[in-house]
Amino acid sequence: MRHPLCYFALLVSNLCAAENFPPMRLPDLSHKGANIQRTMRLLAESTPEHRNSVRILFYGQSITAQNWTKLVAADLRARFPHADLVIENRALGGFASQNLVNCVESDVVSFQPDLLIFHVFGAHDKYEDILRIVRQRTTAEILQQNDHLSAKDDIDEDTDPAKATPKLWSGFMNFNWLPKLSAKYGTEFCDQRSIWKQYLRDNGLTPQALLKDGVHLNERGDFLMAEIVKAHLRFDPKLGPSPAEGWVKTLQVGKDVAWKDGKLRIEFDGTGVEVSVGDSRDSLPLKFLVDGKKPSEFPELYAFTRAVPKPGGAWPAIAPLHAEKSLLLEHWSMQVHRADAEGKRFTFSLCGSKTGPDGEGSSDQRFVSPSGRVVIEPANWNVAYALSLAQVKPVPEQFTVNWSSVPRFTDGLTFATIQPNDQLPAQPEHDSIVTIANGLPPGKHTLEIIGAATAPIKAILVHTPLPTSQP
Repeated sequence: MRHPLCYFALLVSNLCAAENFPPMRLPDLSHKGANIQRTMRLLAESTPEHRNSVRILFYGQSITAQNWTKLVAADLRARFPHADLVIENRALGGFASQNLVNCVESDVVSFQPDLLIFHVFGAHDKYEDILRIVRQRTTAEILQQNDHLSAKDDIDEDTDPAKATPKLWSGFMNFNWLPKLSAKYGTEFCDQRSIWKQYLRDNGLTPQALLKDGVHLNERGDFLMAEIVKAHLRFDPKLGPSPAEGWVKTLQVGKDVAWKDGKLRIEFDGTGVEVSVGDSRDSLPLKFLVDGKKPSEFPELYAFTRAVPKPGGAWPAIAPLHAEKSLLLEHWSMQVHRADAEGKRFTFSLCGSKTGPDGEGSSDQRFVSPSGRVVIEPANWNVAYALSLAQVKPVPEQFTVNWSSVPRFTDGLTFATIQPNDQLPAQPEHDSIVTIANGLPPGKHTLEIIGAATAPIKAILVHTPLPTSQP
């Protein structure tokens, strides 16, 4: 393994060599990475014989949608070629924290990342709500970025947290509010703003030199942001285990838990449970029970995807969606009619692929479908803004909104359930992580896996999110 400090020296040479970008001076970051060491350990310990599965999610707005995230992803794949990396970017450009908070359940909780790389502008209280939801509903480690410099920002701004009040918004957010949230929620704080300013000073540049408009990054800015984030993504045993090691408990079959009378049985305290399954198709099928029931019998284990309009893009026109009754796994389609010239009020009819026609309503009134499977509050409509971000103007007289109710569970495994990863070369052994339940009520539960002792179950992973206080 390369010594951690050697990697930082490499960053400097990379920047010098790429497109003749001015060289940068990185501060000593050898103490960074303590709060993401579980993710980095899983990556670093992956071998051809044992490939750890690691899920990484980029989340935020248009800055997080830029090319720097691809540079970071490519670097991780190059440095950890034996890890089974699942990397997604679900950023929504233009969705500030007050919009993005309504999408966290469908975007982040459903994905259940090991690591969330996160940045967003917007209301400070809604920013905290996002972190709190992630902590309450997942066991993700969080790399929390503060803001880079926009064209209007002062490179010599006052960074004293005591003077950073909401009247001086950028200073308040970056040097007061965000560091406090990082300490409160145990995130890995990436102070890229300070490094950004030092880079500009070292090279006699203005903030605009790294931007293609007033705020978005040009190629040099993308490269710089990627290098700063990559510097935090490091495994260093001297940092010790991160808190997340206590949030995800791994029970090895044969060591921590054993087959007895055709069952693997554990009692656990948490909200989610997974199994690590080998490539072997021997001794299948398997059956899963939680508290004596199929996971599919828990209403909490169903979720909605984004409700996206057509015409439109990835931005949800309605968020969040709720339900009062148990969901089915089905697709939903809403036929929407503009009810005024301004595009502020809409009438609609709803239909589920299994439920069938499920009511009509108006966007200015609370809607509960006859089945109880869809509940929409008037404040959760966001049609005009979602369509404007997709360059659909004006709001059409008629359009559709589509979403699905999807599982956060698996009732069992069959031969067809375990699929080889076609993105990896042939391996002597490749384990898959299968979710049994994601989103159980907090507390004590019992898991039973019913099948043959020769089944390819390697380990059971129990997820216990960190409790956080409500506002």
